[in-house]
Amino acid sequence: MKILVVLPRFPWPLEKGDKLRAYHQIVELSKRHEIFLFAVSHCRVEPEQVKALEPFCRQIRVVHLNRFVCGFNILRNWLSSKSLQMGYWNTKRSKRACRSFAREVRPDVVYSQMVRTMPLVARLPYPKVMDFQDALSMNTERRMEHSRGLWHYLLHFEFKMLRSSEYKAFSIFDALTIISEVDSEAIPHKKNGEIHLVPNGVDFEHFKMSDELKVKASETLGHFSIVFCGNMSYAPNVDAARYLVEEVMPLVWEYCPYATVLIAGADPKPAVRALASKAQKPEKVTVSGRMPDIREAYASSQLFVAPMRIGSGLQNKLLEAMAMQKPCVTTSLANAALGATSGDQLFVGDSEEDLAYWICLLLGSEDVRTRIAEEGNRFVHERYSWASAVQKLEKVFYAVVSK
Repeated sequence: MKILVVLPRFPWPLEKGDKLRAYHQIVELSKRHEIFLFAVSHCRVEPEQVKALEPFCRQIRVVHLNRFVCGFNILRNWLSSKSLQMGYWNTKRSKRACRSFAREVRPDVVYSQMVRTMPLVARLPYPKVMDFQDALSMNTERRMEHSRGLWHYLLHFEFKMLRSSEYKAFSIFDALTIISEVDSEAIPHKKNGEIHLVPNGVDFEHFKMSDELKVKASETLGHFSIVFCGNMSYAPNVDAARYLVEEVMPLVWEYCPYATVLIAGADPKPAVRALASKAQKPEKVTVSGRMPDIREAYASSQLFVAPMRIGSGLQNKLLEAMAMQKPCVTTSLANAALGATSGDQLFVGDSEEDLAYWICLLLGSEDVRTRIAEEGNRFVHERYSWASAVQKLEKVFYAVVSK
């Protein structure tokens, strides 16, 4: 098949969940199909980024967004009661470029990611599949519940507009996909049609522990008790990092005063960078910022903690940590999409007291750490491979093309 993939961001580097999902889907699909990539980007896409995708794509087209135009479109959508983020990506230039590229390609199927791309592809005369990825409306609602003032008002407005856009998607696309059952249930679709589940996976060849990686991590980072990683400009990760250091760790330090924390990931907000100075002793918390190889962060620690309180979708960071045989502690919100069993493949807690208890238990027992790490590793190998996930996506494509 000729597949036109339409993305709201260029899928390299892999510092965001949507980029990671798109990249690995493209890699797998390219083994059996012709991939034509169309991406819009609000930042410059460097030649080396394009080269990272060239082995998997027949053609690549990138449209750079003008931030002034995007800002105007956000205001226009607010005045006309439409999603603000959909306005950001919906420019006349990007729509014209997408239509032009589609006419050149004449794809068998168009595959677009997230409702942000819906205006770009809505009128294309080809079979269309959209990947919700996760329930953006649910994500926005959860962020709204943790906000105040003007930001709360804007998030409430965006939540309502996204919910309406998600509902409209059923009348525009031939099929829809999503990352987990939890996210599917949050989409208003009960009478409108089916959403196909296409989970994420793990690159098991890349995310695996080795003695060489342990040595390198020790030399560059040192040793930590706990690691939490992710894109540190993303609001749910910022909230989780602050919650870990400010609420959970003081309880841990009462019983494990030696415990240290590494907060790793790209573009840390000032609130994240400030966490080191908020610890009882500054050396107890390290904020690394962007790392050339995030595997070193996992390798440097005894356990991985993801205390997510807001957000949606499947946490790739948990899949990666479990693939690297790190025992994990997380919340029900993050585990809902993962589907692991607390006490078997990881530990789940929804209060700072519960999270601190599981952290102290793991830090205090090598046997428990080993058991949870081994079971978690087995769990992700059995359920989360990119090959099997993309096979499910291919079945959706074949179904809409054969209609």
